[in-house]
Amino acid sequence: MSLMTVSEVASFLGVQEIRVERLEREHLLNSKDKDAEGKPLFDKGDVEKYKTLAERLGGI
Repeated sequence: MSLMTVSEVASFLGVQEIRVERLEREHLLNSKDKDAEGKPLFDKGDVEKYKTLAERLGGI
């Protein structure tokens, strides 16, 4: 399992970091762990699946 930071996820999805944090708060993108600062870390596979689903539904 490869973990991604909020900024890495934001870059991958092409959105702002605040959007990634909101997706996590709303349980649309679930974090697997927290970093030293308490920010969420996401599984790369889950992020890729979310991006594919979001694109099918009309965009992120």
